[in-house]
This record gives sequence, C-alpha cells and structure tokens, in this order.
Amino acid sequence: MNNILVINSSVSGEASVSRFLVGDVVQRMLEINPNAEVTYRDLNETPIPHLTSTTVAGIRAVAETQAELAAETLSNELIAELKAADVVVMGAPMYNFSIPSSLRNWFDHVLRPRVTFAYGAGGVQGLLSSDISVIVIESRGGLYSEGPTQAMDFQEPYLKTLLGFIGITDVTFIHAEKIGSGPEARELAIETAKSRIEEVVAALVW
Repeated sequence: MNNILVINSSVSGEASVSRFLVGDVVQRMLEINPNAEVTYRDLNETPIPHLTSTTVAGIRAVAETQAELAAETLSNELIAELKAADVVVMGAPMYNFSIPSSLRNWFDHVLRPRVTFAYGAGGVQGLLSSDISVIVIESRGGLYSEGPTQAMDFQEPYLKTLLGFIGITDVTFIHAEKIGSGPEARELAIETAKSRIEEVVAALVW
C-alpha cells in the first residue's frame, strides 16, 4: 500500500466525524508504512463543479470547446489519482440519506465511458484495476445499517454500485452511526468506528 488517495467530502470542517475518522485511518496506515505517498483531495476546499450542458461533452463525448476541454482535463486528473492509488480512504457522510453533492460531482467526473468503464456484448465492464482497495467512512446521524430505517439508506448501496461500475469491488464500509443522538452516542460511535478501523488496517496486505 505505497499510494494512498484520501478523499474528504464533509462540509462540517473540524466538527466532522468522517474527517476525524479518515485521519485516524491514514495515521494508522502511515504507522505501518511511513514511506507511503498520500494524495489528499478535499472536495469541500476545492469543489468539483457540477456538469452542465456546456461541460458534459468533456466527460461523455468528444471535448471541443474550452469549457468541455477543462472538464476533460479535470476528469483526467481525478482518474489519474484514482488509478495511481493502492488504497482509497473516502470520507462519505450521509446527507439526506445519500452522499454529499460534492462527492457525487467527483463520481460524475470519474465515471467516464471508454476510460473507466465500457459497454460490451456482456454488459458493462469496469476498466479500473480490481486491486484498488477502498475504505469508506460513513458517518450518520441515525441508525441505518439495521432496523426499519435501513430501507432509507441510499448511501452505501449507491457507493458500492458506483465503485463496482468502474471495476473496484474491494470496498470496506466503516460506520459511525447515531452521532445525532447526543454527545455520549457520538463518542460511542467514534470509538466503535476506531476499533473497526484498527481491524481493517491491520488486515490490509502491505
């Protein structure tokens, strides 16, 4: 795991649980491999623009205009970061039962026909290496991994589908749930997630 790509998408700054736990993952990885190269992509500090009618051809067709070429250039940069990574650490808080729009914009630039996926006779083929491992930190105000509210979880299935669509299937989800239920519940969620992080990092093949 010599190349680590870190993606944060929370808008909560220093108060963000997902950011804190992403930092914990990276710290543990660097303790094991201090020579690992870490690339940081903060989608709050440097937002990825929404695709529009003036830029979408840069992702889905042939770029011709200046705006389309700019979108293509950004897409190339994001995809290059992803391809270079051995492991991706992704902070994905739940917003309105799904992912932040900033993270959706990242995926809109990364899911690119003929570059990260292709349609063939057998259906869709992901073009990225299946050797890329992804650790997703999911912070949630309520409990969505089980019980009646599980049906409202449009976050984890969506992320799994998007990553699988481009060929990344080694995905581990770590939950920090019920953080909206008061300070004690928040602290318990963080400690539970940290214990899980310790297990997941220790199990990585270095």
